[in-house]
Amino acid sequence: MNINIKIPKLKFRKIKMDIVEDLDNAKIDYEKMQKENLKQKRTGPYETTNYKTIKEIFERSIKEYSDRPFILEKPDHKEPYREFTYKEFGEDVIALGTSLVKLLNLKDKRVIIIGETQYDWYASYIAMLCGVGIAVPVDRELPLNELENIIKRSKASAIIYSPKKLEDIKKIKETIPELEYFIQMKSDAEINGKDVGIKHLIENGKRIVKSGDNSFIETEIDPEEFKVLLFTSGTTSNSKGVMLCNRNLAENMNAVNAYVKLYPTDRFFSVLPLHHTYESTIGFLLPLSLGCSIAVCEGLRYIVPNLQEAKPTCLLAVPLLIESVYKKINETIKKSHKEKIVNSMIHITNGLKAVGIDVKRRIFKEIHDNLGGNIRIIVSAAAPIDKKVGNWLEDIGIVFLQGYGLTETAPISALTPEYKPMIGSAGKAVVQADIKVDNPNENGEGEIMIKSPTLMIGYYEDEEETKKVITEDGYFHSGDIGYIDEEGYVFITGRSKNVIVTQNGKNIYPEEIEMLLEKVPEIKEVMVYGKSPEGDDKKRKDEKELIITAKVIPDIEKIKEIHGEMTEEEIYNTIWNKIKNENKKLTSYKAVKALEIKEGEFEKTSTMKIKRYKELQKNKQ
Repeated sequence: MNINIKIPKLKFRKIKMDIVEDLDNAKIDYEKMQKENLKQKRTGPYETTNYKTIKEIFERSIKEYSDRPFILEKPDHKEPYREFTYKEFGEDVIALGTSLVKLLNLKDKRVIIIGETQYDWYASYIAMLCGVGIAVPVDRELPLNELENIIKRSKASAIIYSPKKLEDIKKIKETIPELEYFIQMKSDAEINGKDVGIKHLIENGKRIVKSGDNSFIETEIDPEEFKVLLFTSGTTSNSKGVMLCNRNLAENMNAVNAYVKLYPTDRFFSVLPLHHTYESTIGFLLPLSLGCSIAVCEGLRYIVPNLQEAKPTCLLAVPLLIESVYKKINETIKKSHKEKIVNSMIHITNGLKAVGIDVKRRIFKEIHDNLGGNIRIIVSAAAPIDKKVGNWLEDIGIVFLQGYGLTETAPISALTPEYKPMIGSAGKAVVQADIKVDNPNENGEGEIMIKSPTLMIGYYEDEEETKKVITEDGYFHSGDIGYIDEEGYVFITGRSKNVIVTQNGKNIYPEEIEMLLEKVPEIKEVMVYGKSPEGDDKKRKDEKELIITAKVIPDIEKIKEIHGEMTEEEIYNTIWNKIKNENKKLTSYKAVKALEIKEGEFEKTSTMKIKRYKELQKNKQ
């Protein structure tokens, strides 16, 4: 699962830990607490749901949870969160869907959705799933050339966009004249040629519905119909388009509900990009199905004040964000000289919890208050996380879960059951899925194979590639290496493909960058890889982030032809400047950060492909 975020400096309040006095004064009925906790002890899955479509979920929720808050969004940083109820959301979605079909004639067409997380993004996505056409969620950070490529490849008829993308939209109007409509979020502008504001469509849709036209909401949804198109690597003509249906998404709800107990009173905190299935499915569709609310984070620099204002109970995150919170809070504890008492209380409360007495949230209230006071579940996915972080969260009274999946599995295929956590694993196969290890070695490690109703329809316009990754009996080649223990917990230990996984969970396909750099005349051959920061400066060691590195064989003859005789330093500087220029064509996380000039030739296969494994082994020698 590819997710890219940049973590700012987090600021938390000082930890005092005046807990001894608090405990003495607190009236805790330990015997009653012990009986209740032991009584609630589970060993197997919860009774789950059997949803087939998102429309089924949508209709049930807007009726059953009508007056409950659903989306919480801040109009601006100075104003408090504004709550949109399930009723308001339902009316807006039905109105928008009606206008998209009736006014803009977009029934069964492809529509790009691009922008930061906001109310209009949520409404647009559900309107598409409930009967308009095929949704194409796109990363808002894509460079213009990549966005244009996706619009063309997807054969999109319209684009729903954030005002922040307006400059790109102006250029796209010139380069892709076949686009029928440009729909701006947050705008109430009337239809003017191809331009229209989404609020105008909603208001007109409400009038159409009020006149008695219920055709949109009465649309029949085929659970197997292609409804969502997601591009795995943004990007080049070689990126894969994943086709999902309603059933794929709905089965995620059934999967999570079996392993985790959530309630209408739960509030999710949306901090990850919505174009990714992790956030759009588990961070949006799941709370929608349960009557929960979602508080939208204004941006990562506001994460702490937003947490404290919204007071969420559930946080979905990537390891980089969770590790940053862990480090910053522990730095605060050290500065407060409270390490010893915190560690002592962790040991004491762990002992109490083992016999059914859980007072962690009371003891570590100050830490919880830094996160809003109500966080009870944190879910990490998209990349491995340090076990000590997960253990620490459990130690202070937060349920820590890990999920595993890919865009191709929409995304959940494995998840930690909250009633039996296993820190360090990627969870167990969800109740509907079967996960096995293909051709295991002596340690039981092999490629992870997944068979699940969440598995995609296939790759867009690429039947050959689909057949490569999905076996005849329905198992998907994940490209991940791992093993499964005796209890069924999945452990991911590596990658079988060349993909580089950054610390914050973003996947980088080196071939894509290589294809770009191979066009540089001064470069004869190139291999891109993620270099360990060990051995570099202290700052990079502390970051623990892989350094995207280009190992280059210069084309000496071409260099002489273009530049004349050059020293080794001049060759290096020339190539590095060319690479920096090519970086402008890539999203920031894909940019090459280091250059290595290679002497001699790369080791190659009989088909003249670089033996990456051999080259990487040389780096370690």
